[in-house]
Amino acid sequence: MRFRVTILCDNSVGPISGTLGEHGFAALVEWGGGSLLFDTGGGDTLLHNATRMNRDLRQVSAVALSHGHYDHTGGLRQFLQLAGTKPIYAHPALFTPRYRVKDNGESLSIGIPFGEEYLRGIGAAFDFADGSREIAPSIFLTGSVSRRNSFELGDSGLFCDSKGCHADPLGDDQSLVIVGEKGLVLLLGCCHAGLINTIEAARELTGVERVQAVIGGTHLGFCSQKQLGATVNALRRMGVGKIYGAHCTGFTAAAKLHQELPGQYHHAMVGTSVEI
Repeated sequence: MRFRVTILCDNSVGPISGTLGEHGFAALVEWGGGSLLFDTGGGDTLLHNATRMNRDLRQVSAVALSHGHYDHTGGLRQFLQLAGTKPIYAHPALFTPRYRVKDNGESLSIGIPFGEEYLRGIGAAFDFADGSREIAPSIFLTGSVSRRNSFELGDSGLFCDSKGCHADPLGDDQSLVIVGEKGLVLLLGCCHAGLINTIEAARELTGVERVQAVIGGTHLGFCSQKQLGATVNALRRMGVGKIYGAHCTGFTAAAKLHQELPGQYHHAMVGTSVEI
């Protein structure tokens, strides 16, 4: 079966005239006779960009959410208002309160901007699970990803309360895995669980070793140089095919990946489309 992944929302835009960028991520996965939406961006560009790219989101069969941050769930309201009742595959911790607390004590709410009852009222048929599962033919969600690699430390400054007393483990972070003809394709939201942890989880889930491509936010823009270096070494050792970095990958990390993995790393943005 052939698949196509197209980025609809991202921090930057490509050459498609009239598309818009925002801090967020969403991608459309299409295959013969079906499609699903992975994340919904921050809420400002999803419908606009889909229209500019001639994608009718009313035909989408379901939505899968990577985690409960606003920049991945903010477009859910507009999508449901357009498309009507749809299955929404998510982790049970989706509605956990979330904050970024700065060193000066200033806090910013960064969780999903809508309540569960409200979203159900406009058509969200939530299907919660914390484990891995197949949600479409050859398409899986990893569920919660085990944090095994000591160098993947996660993002400090994220909490479940506005005072910064309870660190947010982001246990709901999950990625989409497509089992293609040439190996695995991983579609990432932010990959808070760690890129290498996530690749290892996908391999174990499917029993497939070869990773054809990784697409989306790697969160390497928020990690230390030590973690970035260890990640690059692991990617090289794993023989990952292509890496299409977007959203939270960051300029410094993108430059490092481009330099260290020549021919493998590509900058992805609104309009980037990958055939699988």
